[in-house]
Amino acid sequence: MAKTRFEWDTEKDAENQAKHGVPFSLAQYAFSDPNRVIAEDIAHSETEKRYFCFGTVNGGVLTVRFTYRGNAIRIFGAGYWRKGKGMYEREN
Repeated sequence: MAKTRFEWDTEKDAENQAKHGVPFSLAQYAFSDPNRVIAEDIAHSETEKRYFCFGTVNGGVLTVRFTYRGNAIRIFGAGYWRKGKGMYEREN
């Protein structure tokens, strides 16, 4: 079985940490939650499909915004947002 590979832009990671307090290195763990929810981001999927992953990390529900690029999951946003927690709780 192939190992999942994650990637991200280091500048975007720094911006996300400053704005939302979540490093992308932590955000990748949302995908490890066996009850995670993946949803398509239809509002922002104009040139490429974008998605949300809602999963528990460090006792909270983390929302991760990502896309698939080649064989990698490319993270471009993450935070502990109420809307993501609500989606996770509705699906579980």
